[in-house]
Parts: sequence; structure tokens; C-alpha cells
Amino acid sequence: MKTVGIIAEYNPFHNGHAYHIRKAKELAHADYCVVVMSGDFVQRGAPAVMDKYLRTECALRNGADLVIELPVCYSISSAEHFARSSVALLDKLGVIDTLCFGSECGDIRILTDFAEALLQEGPVFKRTLDQEIRLGHTYPQARNAALEASSPHLTPHINMLTSPNNILGIEYCKALLFWKSAIAPYTIKRTGSSYHDNSLDSGFCSALAIRESLRHAGTSEVLARHIPADSLTMLKDAYLKSYPVFADDFSLLLQYSLLSRENAGYTDYPDIDRELSDRIRKFLPKYHDFRSFCDLLKSKNRTYVRISRSLLHILLDIRKENVLQYGQEGWIFYARMLGFRESASPLLSAIKKNAGIPLLSKLADAEKQLAPTGLSMLEKDIYASHIYQSVVQNKFPDENAWPEINEYRNPIIKL
Repeated sequence: MKTVGIIAEYNPFHNGHAYHIRKAKELAHADYCVVVMSGDFVQRGAPAVMDKYLRTECALRNGADLVIELPVCYSISSAEHFARSSVALLDKLGVIDTLCFGSECGDIRILTDFAEALLQEGPVFKRTLDQEIRLGHTYPQARNAALEASSPHLTPHINMLTSPNNILGIEYCKALLFWKSAIAPYTIKRTGSSYHDNSLDSGFCSALAIRESLRHAGTSEVLARHIPADSLTMLKDAYLKSYPVFADDFSLLLQYSLLSRENAGYTDYPDIDRELSDRIRKFLPKYHDFRSFCDLLKSKNRTYVRISRSLLHILLDIRKENVLQYGQEGWIFYARMLGFRESASPLLSAIKKNAGIPLLSKLADAEKQLAPTGLSMLEKDIYASHIYQSVVQNKFPDENAWPEINEYRNPIIKL
């Protein structure tokens, strides 16, 4: 039995994702595909446009055999921690042979070379990085200069680091090296629109373009060219019943969270130093909504996405001490199933036999299966999903339009 792993967000699921699953199975000669997927909040520092169960079903209908949720403390973290935790989860399942991801370059050798250089961070790299940062350059600029100084053979390829999927691919390769994992990496060259392109014109458009279309035009027929038929039917059925959800829908909840912690400051939260904490307090009287507040806070050295992730940590009460404890005790403590195909029962049996962590199918059983640190992490996941669902229920208040989703009651998606 061969199994390929994929790390994804499916925000939302589209034709490019279906192609990726199909191609990953083909390249890896895999019998099964396991997807580690962000839950209700995603790595760019925002809520998912639709809930994790809807996205899970889309994936299962288009070739995935098992979907596992990435804990929220990692799904809204930096690219490095997002990748490291996702790879750790796949590795601890004990059955994953390969990891397949998309990239703009499509060359696994070059991506691995960058990963090795960045993981080692030798004395020349560190010295040049420090010098460049003291000169006022941004971290990406300083990192590139440090790479050119310490690994000159990578200079011809340095522009690869401007492409988001290349960067994430390098982080996946770094994570495999960091964990000394036996999982073999594969990459598929990305085709169609770029990550940041909001045009729907190309064959494989970006998830961003689809989100913008959902924001402005709903499930218009133009999306039929970009979303698999099964998924499109589901999206039409759920539209204005449980989605679309956007960052500004959380504006009042975020404002309350910021106000309630104003006196104490915000330095207890990841990626928030004294300077940013003071900046939040300074601009809080000008708070209008989530997105405009991120724009107010961003600066030369702090991007919109980095600010947005920091604010989500406050909203979801994920603190530095939580993340530090998780890292010290093993990073990943469970694999929470969101959905699976019934034909994948041999895969589930193999995971239960070989995994180094529990495969959670019922939240009610978690207390018996997890140590206190694992339970703490799971409670953060549940809290985050309940926050998300409270916004959904407030935005789409017709109780008969869409069934209530409660983490303790919601069944695993099974096809």
C-alpha cells in the first residue's frame, strides 16, 4: 500500500486542487491520498470562506481518501511553522510515503537545495542576515542577501523566492529535513493563474479569484469553469446559508477582544512585541473593522498578513506560552479526522496500527486518548470553530436554512 500526503487549505476547492490530487496519486503511484487541511482559519490570517466540513466533502468527492485537520495554532502561523507542523502530522501517521505539493518552479532539486541552505544557517548566513537587517532591509531582502553570500550556487535561482508556492515548497522540504522524515517530496509545476491573481480568465484560476467572485457575484455560472461539478452543486446549495464568510464578519468580536485586553497589552500573543502592542493600543480608538485595522497597523517591516495573523491569535486566545509548550512537548498530539471515504478502510486500519498519535474520530473520546497538552491544543481547535460558527449563525440567521454545526455533534464526513 502506497500513500501520498498533501497539505492544503482548499479555500475554496477548485479544479486546480482536483488536478493536484489526481496528479499526486499518479506521480507517487499511490493507492491513497491523505490531506492535512487547515480548519476554519487559514494561513494568510483570515477565516476560511466556507467551513471545514464543506471543504472536506469537496476534497473527498474529488480524489482525497482521508482529510485531517491541522490544529488552529499552526494553521494561522508563519509559513515555517505551518509547514513544520503539517509535515510532523503526516510523519506521525506512520503510513505516508510521499509528500506532493505545487510550486512555480517545478524542480524538487532546487527547492531542496534552498531548504538545506536555510536550515543550516551557517555563520556567513547569520552574519550577513544581521548586517542587512541593521541596514534597514526587510527580512526577505536580508535573507536573499544572506543566501547569496553563504550559498553562491543558489544565486541564479534567487528570484524563485518571490513566488509564494516556491517559498512554501521550500518550507515543506525544510520540515522534512528538520524531522529527518523518510517521506519523499515531489513537486508539480503550477499552471494557470498566479497565487495573487484575482482574474477568472485562465483555466486554473487562483483561490483568491474565486473568493472575490463569491464576494461580489455569488455562485455565478462563470465559476462553473473553475470548480468541479460536484463541488459547484454543493456550493450553490450552501450559498447564503453557511457562506461566504470574510474577515470583516469578525470585526465586532475582534474589537471586543482588543478592548478587553487593552490595559494589559498584547505581548502575550505570538509575533506581537512591545512595539506592535503599543501600536494596537494607539490606533484602537480608530478601529472600524478587521481589514481596515490591519491596514492601519501594517508598516514597512510588518505586512498585512502578518498583522492579520497576530490579531487572530488575540481573537482566538492563542498565546505564546501555548505555542511554546506545544513545541517543547512534540508539536503534534493527535490526528483529528474531518472526513474519509469508506473505500479507505485499509488506510485507516494501517494508521491505527502504525501511527505515533491517536486518530481522533469522536471528540467525546479525546479525554481518554490525550494527555493534558494535547487536550489543551484540541480545546483551542474547538473554541476556534465555535467562534467561526457563531459568526456564521449571526450572518445567516435563518435556522431552517442550514443545520447547526457543533463540534461535539457534527459527524465526520463519510462518502
